[in-house]
Amino acid sequence: MGDLISDRERLRHVEQLYEAATFGGDRTAPARAERVLDGLAADLALARGKTLHARYLTDRKEVVEGQEGELFQQAVPLYRALGDIRGEGEALFWLGAWHQVVQEAYGKAVPCFQRSYDLAESAGDRLTQSYATRHLGFAAEPSGHLDEARARFEQSVQLREDLGLPAAAAAAQLALAEFLWHSCGDHDSAQRLLDQAHTTATQCAAAGVLQWIADARTRM
Repeated sequence: MGDLISDRERLRHVEQLYEAATFGGDRTAPARAERVLDGLAADLALARGKTLHARYLTDRKEVVEGQEGELFQQAVPLYRALGDIRGEGEALFWLGAWHQVVQEAYGKAVPCFQRSYDLAESAGDRLTQSYATRHLGFAAEPSGHLDEARARFEQSVQLREDLGLPAAAAAAQLALAEFLWHSCGDHDSAQRLLDQAHTTATQCAAAGVLQWIADARTRM
């Protein structure tokens, strides 16, 4: 509801700027209105892209090929032009996720994740930071950079625990557990962490994460 009110307020502000330009002769008003609308367009493109990504994770196919990536590609320069580093960092993460998860193009994904991480760190956006570092871990693992991957996965868990987001923390614990099992051969630690993730996900009724954990157990 808060976001809806905020958007309505921004649209009302655009209407006021229109009136200021048309009836009040304010020559600066159209440019200011365009910036407000660019912010709305960026937010909408990012939200639509994330929704399409959620559908991809369920169906494992794109609704319209390339549409998700196009939406994120629209959002990034809009946020950048507005000087919104928090928004740019989040949009870059999701663009990277599209490259990595949907396109399997790690070479294009990693620069997006690294830039996203840097911007999120500057903006104090620890949630986006936790996503970016986790996916940088996914990228480092197959390249054999195991120390870096482990540090990335552990950082993601810590950031999400610090933020008090149990479902997200359980997902990060799962990623670390799978890494420890498959890449490090540390089966005891992996099982303990997987049990911890299961407990965390159960306590917050994160049914989706619980299914991921069940699937992971079949691979261990």
